[in-house]
Amino acid sequence: MRDKFADVIYEIGKEDSRICAVVADISPAGSMMSFREKFPERFINCGVAEQSMIGIAAGLALRGMRPFCYTIATFALYRPFEMIRVDLCYQNLPVTIIGMGAGVIYSTLGGTHHTMEDISIATSIPGMQVLAPCDPAEMREATLWCATKNKSPVYMRLGKKGEPDLTSKSIDKFEFGKIRFLKKGSDVSIISYGITMKLAYDLTKKIEESGKSVSLISCHTIKPLDKEGIKGVLQSHKMNIVVEEHVPHGGLSSRVKEIASDSKNNNDLECFTLNDKFIHFYGNHQELLDKHGLSLKKIFEKIKNKI
Repeated sequence: MRDKFADVIYEIGKEDSRICAVVADISPAGSMMSFREKFPERFINCGVAEQSMIGIAAGLALRGMRPFCYTIATFALYRPFEMIRVDLCYQNLPVTIIGMGAGVIYSTLGGTHHTMEDISIATSIPGMQVLAPCDPAEMREATLWCATKNKSPVYMRLGKKGEPDLTSKSIDKFEFGKIRFLKKGSDVSIISYGITMKLAYDLTKKIEESGKSVSLISCHTIKPLDKEGIKGVLQSHKMNIVVEEHVPHGGLSSRVKEIASDSKNNNDLECFTLNDKFIHFYGNHQELLDKHGLSLKKIFEKIKNKI
């Protein structure tokens, strides 16, 4: 996704002189390098100064530019939080913050690089919108929306690279603020977003092997959340599953539980998230997810008797 993001920014930047990239200690490569070489006046590397990155982006937005702030997710959101809240959200500026390598993708770099609670933090800020596309194609649609239609601050959560195509055969088109059916069934629904959609896709296939009809849904827009869309999903499926690479509190799981409670929906709802703790374990991404209980085997083991 990060490579495709750079491709899209370069593509849009050739047509729109307002597009600019403000990065923090990220060495440009691929299309981002091309963007820097072709539009040097619109590319700023702030170094290890994320607070400055946000402040500069705010100033650019006040002058009519459409900045994209880009760095590793923990440093894009946590370190400059006050500047995001005051410089961007208080003034409602159309700046897009790209948090790359979200969740626990940077597994071996430890807790300093694990973005486990970013959805909770970003959605709590008044005026902030939150996007989490699930594959390069959906990321392209989200980035185009941010560049051409957005009028407020956005936090967009990305993976790294190598994400598979999950949306080319989807039922619905991408629409900001709306859930998107990638596959439609009648018995079980699986709702996820972003980097966790591949696990949700594999879980869909596993449940279908048991003879059940499964809906797979991309909730790419976390805020504003499509409450009515999710309410409809909960009502139309006897079994509902939410999977996300985020702590239990303040993420999509929490919001779906609220919707289920408010609508007095009694259909089964199972949520699978990261644990509410830092796991001191050294291993790759999949191994760390397994330690959190977010693996196909462990999830299916917990739900197989309910489906």
